[in-house]
Amino acid sequence: MPLRFTAGSNRRCKNGRMTLFSASIPMARLPVTPPLRLRDPSRALHPLRFCTYNRTMPFDGLRVLSLESRRGSEMAILVRKQAGDPFIAPSMREVPLEQHEALAFAEALLRGNYDALILTTGVGTRLLWKAILTRHEESELKAAFSRIALVVRGPKPSAALREFGIPGAILVPEPNTWREILNVMRDRSETRVAVQEYGESNTDLLECLSVMNKQVTPVRVYGWDLPEDTGPLREAARRVASRQVDVVLFTTSMQVVNLLRIAAEEGLEQPVREGLARCFIGSIGPTTSETLEEYGFRADFEPSHPKMGLLVNEAADEAARVLAGRR
Repeated sequence: MPLRFTAGSNRRCKNGRMTLFSASIPMARLPVTPPLRLRDPSRALHPLRFCTYNRTMPFDGLRVLSLESRRGSEMAILVRKQAGDPFIAPSMREVPLEQHEALAFAEALLRGNYDALILTTGVGTRLLWKAILTRHEESELKAAFSRIALVVRGPKPSAALREFGIPGAILVPEPNTWREILNVMRDRSETRVAVQEYGESNTDLLECLSVMNKQVTPVRVYGWDLPEDTGPLREAARRVASRQVDVVLFTTSMQVVNLLRIAAEEGLEQPVREGLARCFIGSIGPTTSETLEEYGFRADFEPSHPKMGLLVNEAADEAARVLAGRR
């Protein structure tokens, strides 16, 4: 039986998707062509991507290094799903600091000395809340939090506040860097601002807030150190130095710092630098990319959103092509 097509059989492109219209067969259906998707390239660090079918190109055996600590197992699964060969080397651990800064913050908060609190991480928000609960009643603290502006750098500190039953947080937009925090604070009237910090102090953020005539009080509740077992990280440095790694995915700035710190301890800093220069480097977002630049590297890629799954899946699209052009 011949096929009968209705008039106007065509393709239409809308919002980056290509769809097949108006074809029919008596008693049967034509197979539907998978939609084409054009990813938004506006934040990419690489040339404009072409339309591809709604799937990702796999790593196809590329050796992928991740320095993820808390979510290392999840990262390995994501890489394997894209046909990559993962090596996971935990690169850091959170180290709670003495509670005196957190407790001093709570005392000043209850006296009404703050107009705003900037919360930068989920872990830091939980540690701060846990620390101040050792000295003060929960109801008293919740009432004090309700009287100030709570500015959160992304979904994780926002989720922590919801766990505590504290509503009304002001969410900083993606990519959730200190620059977005400044954009939020620039138009706000609050002048007495506490900043929950993590790891190394973000002097750029503190200085720019001061330029805005904000009275800034940093509140450090935890820092970063090397993992207790540095064996996998040392092996990662050796693999990079001996060119046994094709792709490196960084999900936070401290991974860059600690990898090079271990490389220096092993007497491999220059070989590691040369090895990284040959690798495809994926960065979770602008802050990590800036750290890479400070150490003399350039990220080949940032995902469309700063999420670990997108970092892996979208890097799989790009890595083989970029490496082929480099080698």
